[in-house]
Amino acid sequence: MIFWAGEQTVKKILAFIKKEIMLSVSVAAALIALIITPPTVKLPDIDWRTLGTLFMMLTVLEGFKKENIFRPLLRLASNIHTMAGLSLFLVFSVFFSSMFVTNDVSLIIFVPLTIILFRAGNKEKYILPVITMENIAAIRGSLLTPFGSPQNLFIFGQSGVSAWHFIAYMFPIWLLSGVILILFVLFPYSRDIRQKTDIGNSYLIGKWQPERKKQRITYLVIFTLVIITIVTRTDFWIFSVIATALAILMTDRKILVRTDYVLLLTFLCFFVFSSSIAGNETIASFFSKVIAGHEYEGSIILSQLISNVPAAIVLYPFAVNRGALLYGLDSAGLCSIIGSLASVINYRLYVREYPQNGKKFLLTFTLISLAYFAIVVFPGYLISRTPI
Repeated sequence: MIFWAGEQTVKKILAFIKKEIMLSVSVAAALIALIITPPTVKLPDIDWRTLGTLFMMLTVLEGFKKENIFRPLLRLASNIHTMAGLSLFLVFSVFFSSMFVTNDVSLIIFVPLTIILFRAGNKEKYILPVITMENIAAIRGSLLTPFGSPQNLFIFGQSGVSAWHFIAYMFPIWLLSGVILILFVLFPYSRDIRQKTDIGNSYLIGKWQPERKKQRITYLVIFTLVIITIVTRTDFWIFSVIATALAILMTDRKILVRTDYVLLLTFLCFFVFSSSIAGNETIASFFSKVIAGHEYEGSIILSQLISNVPAAIVLYPFAVNRGALLYGLDSAGLCSIIGSLASVINYRLYVREYPQNGKKFLLTFTLISLAYFAIVVFPGYLISRTPI
């Protein structure tokens, strides 16, 4: 009996590790770093501002999802009558929304909608190409703003540049990415650009509940507060965090339970890891020699091993050209599914509906993403030669 109970415990632990692979990697990395470099991490060494801001963003976006804030977009989608038009609408809804609600949240909103709409019109053969391009749209659209992705938020917080300077620096590659993306989206329909969708209005997702108007207004106000806190870099950010927590506690306390604390804990562990290896003279010297001057390539390569968010935290202390580091991190998700947490989320959303098509997803994702990466990687390299 004891053996059986122990075996079940081991299975549960292995299942959790498999499900939360990035958290498992971050915890292991933090423990290893603390063994290699005896505990020297003090509270100021951890970027509490980034963690607090990320908590606010993740929490308010859970509220957005619950209250179906984006219902007008979903309603508009059902009124588009060509596959090319619908695909452009969905992909660029991800592209533009990811600038404000982060790349992973934009995928959580629009990938399920894409699957439902394409099923409704008997167009399932287009689902994989389109959600792959939505993945690209999330990665390339979110790079424009400081709050488009966790790695952008972290580097922006550390860099000291203004939000407008950050946006101006990222704008050329963002614009180029959007233009190239249009060509990619239209390619599957090149033989019949006017192909019909055959989708009716009955497939709308969710409705606004009149009695929950107060909650919707609250989340929009909090979201505005989060943006102001990020852009102004106020030293009073802790009060924004407290105000956010109290407002949601009074409005809908269940949202606080749904916040992605796994991602927050993952960030915390990688902050510990980064601080520890930076405090080890031998390791720090190695990273300084390898990364300095090669931030663009180094960030892309390391992201294929540990994903771009933890790679940002690990490499930042050793980067000289932080613009190149930023460009590399925002391109890493195009190389493989491991390169970006958003890509992993996209995979999960798809295989939940088509569990037998996991390999097919990986093949389609890899071919389309690498083709796109091959086009944007060199322009990105050239632009990133200028420091942010």
